[in-house]
Amino acid sequence: MREKIAMNRSHRIVSRKLLTALILAVALVAFVGATSVGRYRPAIALKVASGLVSHQICSSVFVSHLDASEEFRKIVPTLGPLRYVARYDIDWQQRSVSARIAGMAYSHALYRQAEGCIVLVGITPKPPAVIDEPDDGSTIISNALPGAGVVKPVNSALGLAIDEQFEEPQNPPHRWTRAVVIVKDGHIVGERYANGIGPQTPLLGWSMSKSVINALLGILVRQGRLSPEAPANVGEWADPKDPRHSITVDQLMRMKSGTNFGDSLEAGFLSGFDPTKRMLFTTSDMASDAAQAKLAAAPGMRWKYSDGSYLILSRILRDRVGGDTQSVLNFAHRELFDRLGMEKPVIEFDATGTPVGSSYIFATARDWARLGQLYAQDGVVGGQRILPESWVDYSSRLTPGSEDYGYGAGFWTNRGNSDAAHQRVAAGMPSDSFMARGSYGQYVLVSPSQRLVIVRLGTSYTRAGDLRAMERLTSTVVRALSPSTRN
Repeated sequence: MREKIAMNRSHRIVSRKLLTALILAVALVAFVGATSVGRYRPAIALKVASGLVSHQICSSVFVSHLDASEEFRKIVPTLGPLRYVARYDIDWQQRSVSARIAGMAYSHALYRQAEGCIVLVGITPKPPAVIDEPDDGSTIISNALPGAGVVKPVNSALGLAIDEQFEEPQNPPHRWTRAVVIVKDGHIVGERYANGIGPQTPLLGWSMSKSVINALLGILVRQGRLSPEAPANVGEWADPKDPRHSITVDQLMRMKSGTNFGDSLEAGFLSGFDPTKRMLFTTSDMASDAAQAKLAAAPGMRWKYSDGSYLILSRILRDRVGGDTQSVLNFAHRELFDRLGMEKPVIEFDATGTPVGSSYIFATARDWARLGQLYAQDGVVGGQRILPESWVDYSSRLTPGSEDYGYGAGFWTNRGNSDAAHQRVAAGMPSDSFMARGSYGQYVLVSPSQRLVIVRLGTSYTRAGDLRAMERLTSTVVRALSPSTRN
């Protein structure tokens, strides 16, 4: 009798979900048919959702080698009510993923080896690039970041701090921590990974990708091939009479271009209507899409966080190093990844060969730590200067206008007089620290004074991307690694 009651209840739940999906599908059809607001009509939001699903499943399966059904479960919270009408299919032979939303929006993502995955939109991308082998002597691999075996915490206090990050609440919102790596004085002193993930698993950085672009642009500056103070030299703004003509590289890096191109601070169902999400999932030339935006304020006068700025910067990077995907991969590996000993970094590209430098760079947790260690050591690794002198200070210097958030140039910063920095420092983050930070709880915190790098990666839907938990982790790690505790 109990089994029959349970089965009836299960059937009712399934029926309600199917009925909800049907009602939603009908409502969406009516809404899409009745509403059109330029380029931001609901049909675009549905296309964004299908693009997100196809891209995330493709990258999760073929780049990170994770379980598709589990990864889809972790995408679901971003889809809102569309979760009931979202479907995906994997073609293992072609290494591609297709996704549909309510039978009305379709997207197809293809795995392209060294280039990761791409959502196929309009332009057919060129054949995949390959990664050149490094020249002899070009790789500097620190013995502080070993290649095998998980490093146990050096003391119990550190172990408890790391373990706390993996405690999952019984009810949503979920945290789903994937990896934590702690580096002190250039050595891993403790790490932990979720089930199915390990030291060799490339994980998506989301907006931490901007910090990688910061490093690559910094290398161009050191080589004398780029000046942050110079106009960005964007083709769409080439006319000297165009008020966007004077926008500088620095203003793009600091989110002060003045262009009106969406808001990338929010992620979730409603963000499907945002221009930056349309750019990521429905366009073949992302930088060109971002460059079409008009000014909403004079360059340098308004701070607004937008992925579009870093797509434009990514195209500038592409053009300065050779103009195509292969040139970008060669440059990134030769000048940065190989020199840091990064083992499995993956940059994804749009169909024109521009890196999706706002959002789609993958690396193992240890590789992300290697990037952080470069900044902890003022841009020098193995006695060789990778970044220009003062580039770390430049990148972590507070951008005026961002005081509510505490943003530098490709990094979030706890330096300077900002409300956000005061709160984070009061919660235990060192006052000189700064962070690569991505949606859903991706962090690489760097504190030169503490000689400390903390990596925390996850798929967290808690408020502010689990920032409060990152503050607790940093505070407890600093205490756990103090001389009195370690001894």
